[in-house]
Amino acid sequence: MKLTNQRFSMFKWGKLSKGIVAGLLLATTLQIPAYADSSTGTNVRVAMFLDVGTTYKSTVPAVTLKGDSAWGTGPQRGGLTETWLNFGAGESVRFSVDGYKVKALQSSDWKTVSAAAKALQATADRPVIFALDQSGGTVYQVFTGPYASASEAQSAAKRVAGSISSQLGGQKPVARGNFYYSVGSFGTQADADSLRQSLVSQGIDAVTVLTGAQQYAVWVGGVTNESELSTVKGQLDQSGNNLQLSAVNNTDVALILHRDVTLNLTTPSAVSHYELSGSEAKLMVTGNGDMITQVVERSGRKYRGDFEISSVNGQLALVNELPLEQYLYSVVAAEVPSSWPKESLKAQAVAARSYALYNAASNKFKVAGLVDTTLSQVYTGVDNEVDSVVQAVDSTAGEVIKANGKIVEGIFSSNSGGVTADSTEVWNNVNTTYTSVSSEEDKAAQASLKSWYYVLLPNGTAGYVREDNVVMSGGSTSAGLSKLTVTSSGVNVRPLPLIQSGVDPVAKVNPGDQLVVLAKVDESNTYAWVRGPFSSDQLLKSLKGKTASDPSSPITNLEITQRGPSGRVTEVTANGKVLDVKYPDSLRSALNGLPSTLFDIVATGRYTVQGAGDVKSTGTATSSTTVLSASGAKTWNGGNMVVMDGSGTARIVDQSNQFLFVGRGNGHGLGMSQWGAKGMADAGYDYLQILQHYYQNVNITKD
Repeated sequence: MKLTNQRFSMFKWGKLSKGIVAGLLLATTLQIPAYADSSTGTNVRVAMFLDVGTTYKSTVPAVTLKGDSAWGTGPQRGGLTETWLNFGAGESVRFSVDGYKVKALQSSDWKTVSAAAKALQATADRPVIFALDQSGGTVYQVFTGPYASASEAQSAAKRVAGSISSQLGGQKPVARGNFYYSVGSFGTQADADSLRQSLVSQGIDAVTVLTGAQQYAVWVGGVTNESELSTVKGQLDQSGNNLQLSAVNNTDVALILHRDVTLNLTTPSAVSHYELSGSEAKLMVTGNGDMITQVVERSGRKYRGDFEISSVNGQLALVNELPLEQYLYSVVAAEVPSSWPKESLKAQAVAARSYALYNAASNKFKVAGLVDTTLSQVYTGVDNEVDSVVQAVDSTAGEVIKANGKIVEGIFSSNSGGVTADSTEVWNNVNTTYTSVSSEEDKAAQASLKSWYYVLLPNGTAGYVREDNVVMSGGSTSAGLSKLTVTSSGVNVRPLPLIQSGVDPVAKVNPGDQLVVLAKVDESNTYAWVRGPFSSDQLLKSLKGKTASDPSSPITNLEITQRGPSGRVTEVTANGKVLDVKYPDSLRSALNGLPSTLFDIVATGRYTVQGAGDVKSTGTATSSTTVLSASGAKTWNGGNMVVMDGSGTARIVDQSNQFLFVGRGNGHGLGMSQWGAKGMADAGYDYLQILQHYYQNVNITKD
């Protein structure tokens, strides 16, 4: 009899006759209809900071904006934007939203305040520092938040107390809110500030508020409920100030004025900060049509168009609104290299335009149809714009993909690994636009990459070395496996055939060391990849919460039990029980973040024995396993065992009972493959041919 490699020829990528894809589609986007109405405007709305729960969450306590020309801000009411404030070119201004927060600390000692802020920056309770001028000098207040509710703020106050216990000096962080009394209206900020300072000097929390263009008020309170507000009223009644109190309607639009010193914790340097109040308030930031605005908290990137600030689920929401074609200048350049062939760039422009218009109509993120991450399309602003992409966008201006007269969501992915996905393999339903088609041109992704050798070290461990660090020695083992010699110093033997800076190497080898070659493979990339091996514990941790029922522990057997039309995995069983994920594509995240669902599973501790009459049996490596050697049968005493098939391909079998995943492509695989589009353009196809290959039963039309 002879030992065979159970599906191990995947290391030569032979078992996968079809490919795998990467891309934009995540589990939260799977329940959308097939088409969208084309009756939409020319602007798109892209959320950068927003909290809409599991759909999208990216939050900051405040944003810092800076326009390259004169700009202004004011509320939008009844579809019209009022200008309350104007700023000069290059002026930095901060914005936040009023709500539940924690007043963490107040002190006139900058070192104490700075130390507290630094400590909080390392936590989920991120700080904002305001400077208040008083008769005795400057006092600094540290706030954290915002939080979705009073109870969340109260819980946060306890966390904050623990985080900055060294700086509190007897103070106690307290939850604050947006319940206020107004105690006076004024025509100038100076008059309002005078009353505010008088109240603060008496120990009464007060803020100056902008309620309209050149209209100011002073508010007191800032507490979490009506009961606490009545306590504030009693404090004011006893102060003898004879103030006329009126409860502030928390739906009214207003801007609370602050001097913010958060941005430089070495030396306090104040910038204007406007805290938007009003549960339904929208604050617009606008300039001339060509203004470029920098968003400091978005990696300092610069953007075209206007900005909208509002409160969603108690958190700051920042939305960029700009013309569709200008949005595409950035998106196309962020999605694919600008050096790619012109026709592939044009295909990307049409697909991205269709995707944007489809989702703009859906308003799927509550205040925007798109976000700026891979959850929609990557959008990084003007710094990404290049001439080749601008020309591709302009030359296809207005062109979209349609089916049955409606815009198709132009879903695309990085690399389909040789074949695109069928919609049933991702969504579990039929969509005739997304049927599986060949994408052989995806191989272009690995054309310039190095090959790697899967090698056996003298100590019995195995790993990968890149081909440019070794030479074939010309010798071989008694089993006929080739040997190679290391030519460079300190060569890392990697656990996978790729460089992973955060992963420790299996070993290091040096010039003259000889290694046994088990296989030669492509560098793991968007077309062909290897992940793992993963232990039972690692898989159980990754599966937690992603299946309707938990698999039994430990996982001793993991098998593919169903594939779709393109060969993608649609069902996996663990210990004989189906992993009941919501959608087939969810298997990617459930199984520790696999690039695609077009894969095979190699159990590192299993092998298949082929006996007489082609009878096969599967075995598991144990200390009692009997193996064949030159001297006859013997009992395996542990360590790694090399198993060879009839063609001479070898692999390691061990007792670790782990699972290796070998596959192709990167992402969900629906629609256009970006690498495939490049390959088709290289072969002479134009963008219309590319689009109509990847999207079935569609027309490319100009609206």
